[in-house]
Amino acid sequence: MGWTTHEVTNQVPELVDYNLYAADTVLQEAVAREGADAATQALSDFGCELGQAHIIALAQQVDRHPPEARPFDRQGRRIDSVEFHPGWHEFLRMGVRQGLHQPAAVARAAAFMLHGQIEAGSLCPLTMTSASIPILAREAWFTDMAQSLGSLEYDPRDIPVAAKQGMLIGMGLTEKQGGSDLRRNTTLAAPVEGGEGWCRLVGHKWFFSVPTADAHLVLALLDGMPTCFYVPRRLPDGSRNAIRLMQLKDKLGNRSNASAEVEFEDSLGRVVGEPGRGIATLVEMAGYTRLDCVLGSTALMRAALVQAMHHAQHRVAFGRPLLQLPLMRTVLMDLALEVEAAVALSMRLARAVSAGPEGSALERALARIVTPAAKFWVCKRAIPVVAEALEVLGGNGYVETHVLSRLYRETPVNSLWEGSGNIMCLDVLRATQRHPEWMQALLDWLPQALSGDAALLRRVDALKAQLVRPAPELEAVARHVTGTLTLLVQAALLRAHAPQVVADAFMATRFTDDSQAVPGMSVSPTALDSVLQRAWRAAF
Repeated sequence: MGWTTHEVTNQVPELVDYNLYAADTVLQEAVAREGADAATQALSDFGCELGQAHIIALAQQVDRHPPEARPFDRQGRRIDSVEFHPGWHEFLRMGVRQGLHQPAAVARAAAFMLHGQIEAGSLCPLTMTSASIPILAREAWFTDMAQSLGSLEYDPRDIPVAAKQGMLIGMGLTEKQGGSDLRRNTTLAAPVEGGEGWCRLVGHKWFFSVPTADAHLVLALLDGMPTCFYVPRRLPDGSRNAIRLMQLKDKLGNRSNASAEVEFEDSLGRVVGEPGRGIATLVEMAGYTRLDCVLGSTALMRAALVQAMHHAQHRVAFGRPLLQLPLMRTVLMDLALEVEAAVALSMRLARAVSAGPEGSALERALARIVTPAAKFWVCKRAIPVVAEALEVLGGNGYVETHVLSRLYRETPVNSLWEGSGNIMCLDVLRATQRHPEWMQALLDWLPQALSGDAALLRRVDALKAQLVRPAPELEAVARHVTGTLTLLVQAALLRAHAPQVVADAFMATRFTDDSQAVPGMSVSPTALDSVLQRAWRAAF
């Protein structure tokens, strides 16, 4: 005789088989505004593909089955390889087909943001490859790999690049004794006689991103000077380079992606850029990867918001769907405002970064000064945003069978990688000092964009006053300066492009002198409706 215990009721259906792009009004507006309207159909197709039930399930599987190190084959030969779940390769195949490994562009940024809502770990090799192309393209020998890097076919085979249909590039900077202080690196490079720029590298890397990539950009000391090197996995003769896989990092999140500790045992690498300017070269590369951190954090916030809205639409409490409860609506509105501001900012930065050195002074300011500021602010804000979204679901969001627990574990990574919060804030100060004409263009634009709002104009004046403080004092308040700058740029963008009710709600909740203020509490019911409907029309 079977046991009848209870009937399952009031449980929320899985959010599957939906189009991520079609459901995102704010992103659609940003794509059109920033000049990528021609990509609308491709983005809609990609959003539909990502939203399919089997793709969403695959993302959960690659998180639950992280990569495993395979230093040796079963006969004992050294292979220094990593074994991935098949889903990892499927997500990379999707990303490469969409061009996420190509240099910065607005359409790419939108697709990157869609991909990151479903599976974030596979974005790492795509980001590194994208950022490396502008650096490598200056080298005469770049033609040897240009076709593979430009290919839209993903090729996971461990064979020489010349025989592959596509390739990916990783990065190796961090060492155990230095972390973000790259000048403490100890990996040494010695020229190979008659090697035409080739050197032998000896040392270690504490975090080696994507160890199975076809090549890595690595920092090492050449004649005592930090220099960037292109270090291939396979040498021109087809043999495997002497890069020894020591272990994979057991990370809090980003579990589908392999991060390794490796040692170089006379590994061969080729000089990239000018000897001695390796840090400058890699800082330039970081300008691209930091933008992707902003995009990735925005994607995680958007994914969490959608899950919270979907849950609130279907879950009943106290006789009504959660979405109808005034206090819950306030919480959701606050999350939606954070996401809309992040989307507007990240997509505007994508256009500025893609403009490159030919961009105007304002474009250069956005790319070089606001990008690290946004990396600090948006990536850090993503952590409490995802936590708040998880709280909407209560215990149902805290279990590993729900996507929100994975999103929560994933969120801190973008604050840490490519420079932690303090590094970003110091970089913002450094950029303002080195490029005062760009900063002036930004400070000229902000009052124009915020004209008519006396309170915000006073905040712009206060920011200007902070920037001329003595260096030690300015460094001490660098986080405040960076956060204020980011919020002002977000406010300016929303004022220019969002419905007035949305812009007003953002300003009312993000700029307050009341230390006891709770975001969202001072916003009218009309604003609540407008913000929530823009965030998730499926609920209305």
